Amino acid sequence: MLMESASRDVPKSLRVWFVIHFVLDIIIAIPMLLVPELLLPLLGWSVVDPITSRLVGAALLGIGVESLIGRNASRDVFKAMLNLKILWASGAILGIGLGLVAGGPPTAWIFLVIFAAFLGLWAYYRVKLR
Repeated sequence: MLMESASRDVPKSLRVWFVIHFVLDIIIAIPMLLVPELLLPLLGWSVVDPITSRLVGAALLGIGVESLIGRNASRDVFKAMLNLKILWASGAILGIGLGLVAGGPPTAWIFLVIFAAFLGLWAYYRVKLR
């Protein structure tokens, strides 16, 4: 009964966003893990470090799959997952921003905007669950 009440305290829209996040993460994670040398040049990267690229793919896979697994979790679990997503998005924004300043490909702006949008979304829900 207590768990049901805590579970209902999580907005349905947040649960839906976790599933959307899973789908988007998997779409990028799988090729980043398996064929970054083919994917990244299509996105404007002329130099590809296959190990670093695969680590990014692994992080996306882990965070994305956890989004799917945890979509029906309690309020406290959502708070912890949102903290992780906020930290990941913030770090990604910083890293992409520094990469752009150092001459990264213009398509990196797309990823910066995507991470910024998710950061705003996750921060909104984290405040809402406070």
